[in-house]
Amino acid sequence: MEIEKIYNLYSTYYLADTDTRSIRENTLFFALKGANFNGNTFAKEAIALGASFAIIDEIAYHTGPQTIVVDNVLNTLQALAQYHRKQLKIPVLALTGSNGKTTTKELIHAVLSQKYTTTATQGNLNNHIGVPLTLLSMTPETEIGIVEMGANHQKEIEFLCTLAAPNYGYITNFGKAHLEGFGGLEGVIQGKSELYTFLRAQ
Repeated sequence: MEIEKIYNLYSTYYLADTDTRSIRENTLFFALKGANFNGNTFAKEAIALGASFAIIDEIAYHTGPQTIVVDNVLNTLQALAQYHRKQLKIPVLALTGSNGKTTTKELIHAVLSQKYTTTATQGNLNNHIGVPLTLLSMTPETEIGIVEMGANHQKEIEFLCTLAAPNYGYITNFGKAHLEGFGGLEGVIQGKSELYTFLRAQ
């Protein structure tokens, strides 16, 4: 199914989730796979719990018109979030760093929400799944978006920026977290700085 058609389903209620434990009525459920789980097996349960549709990528779990089969659920989730971001005519602030991301995000959110309807990353859902879910939690009422971005290797922040398309950015610090994935402190600096590289190119 084309992403525009899936977007039409999503934008009826602006609800998306990957966890049946937090499904709300009319949520679009994305059946993600992990190392130890297969979300496709929860599609039927998600619909029973009130999900409007379940996005799956294994035809064996197609149970009717409320299950939509795509090539890859994760890719579809990310593409939907990217498409949604393009519809949002609002400023988005992205922040990353080795330490203090979540605390800084909460402080910024607390200040901006005094004046604006602000949607921010919940907890530390700051990866290739969390960032799309954050974007999809932004509704037409959202005036400012705040997106926390985490990374443990280079090019990850760059990719997340292509989804969130931030207008502003903040890097808390460069530390020695995830040195193995980044290949050393210089790699950390380069990886986190992908946020500023993206902003300068806009």
